[in-house]
Amino acid sequence: MPTIALVDDDRNILTSVAIALEGEGYRVQTYTDGSTALDDLKSNPPDLAIFDIKMPRMDGMELLRRFRQKSDVPVIFLTSKDEEIDELFGLKMGADDFIRKPFSQRLLVERVKAILRRASPKDPGGQKESEAKILERGFLKMDPERHACTWKNDQVTLTVTEFLILQALAARPGVVKSRNALMDAAYDDQVYVDDRTIDSHIKRLRKKFKVVDDEFEMIETLYGVGYRFKE
Repeated sequence: MPTIALVDDDRNILTSVAIALEGEGYRVQTYTDGSTALDDLKSNPPDLAIFDIKMPRMDGMELLRRFRQKSDVPVIFLTSKDEEIDELFGLKMGADDFIRKPFSQRLLVERVKAILRRASPKDPGGQKESEAKILERGFLKMDPERHACTWKNDQVTLTVTEFLILQALAARPGVVKSRNALMDAAYDDQVYVDDRTIDSHIKRLRKKFKVVDDEFEMIETLYGVGYRFKE
């Protein structure tokens, strides 16, 4: 039974969303502010977190920034803002999805299900089967069963979405993947994202790899076409 952490200063939203998620069988941890949530999330990590952006004391962006220092748990943002820059900034920081207020409970539940499906190993299998699924491309090593990624033996912590995008690119080095193809690889059919969402994830991927290797240049951009992983 997955645990969902819900952080929002609107108690009506906390109550209604918690009821909807509990109705689907999830455990729900609720918090009314980011500061209180952060302390508890570190000691009691959920399987997925939902953060409101606009909150007193500590807003959702700052909560995500601090949370990402310790965890790669999937995060959905709830936002009532209309500025696209907020979405792009949130994606660059490591958010997995955005839902604009007002929203239907059904939509949120479906997004939660979709992200948890992407985050779950398809088939645990035995050791040999797990080893067979490990993807190695030069210095890159990806283990989907353990959601582990290394470059030159250094750990690179990726969100679920980042991992799936990189996996799609590295699976066929040299082959150009359009943004639509990367959307299909990383997002559920019921989730709509635009081109800039994929671009933001790619930028964050590059940034994370450059932290462990400043010369990392394996993800190429073909303007107007898409991206590819170098052969």
